[in-house]
Amino acid sequence: MAIITLKDGRTLEGRADQRLVLALKDAGIDILHRCGGNARCTTCRVSFLEGEPERMTAAELERLQARDLLGQARLSCQILCERDMKIEVLQTLANSDLDDPGPRPADEITPTPVWVSKP
Repeated sequence: MAIITLKDGRTLEGRADQRLVLALKDAGIDILHRCGGNARCTTCRVSFLEGEPERMTAAELERLQARDLLGQARLSCQILCERDMKIEVLQTLANSDLDDPGPRPADEITPTPVWVSKP
């Protein structure tokens, strides 16, 4: 089990095969995921304070580059809870004008991950 620590000091656990977005959501943490965890919308952004994974999916890399977010944020829908990490959730339902955070992401990373090294 990985220990995920939020910037405000709250902690939760995530299984190594669990998507970070789902670990957060299932622990009651407010986080947007408007596209349902498909690496399209970038609303599930987090920033890493410690423990950032060295790999990412090609879909995450492509989306972050397209939105000029590479090096500023990561997509929690594309990250597995394989290690302890300290993060900040960047986009929340409470800080938006939306009615809901988005559809629940699938248990597995979608699209099917092609892993690449983080630039």
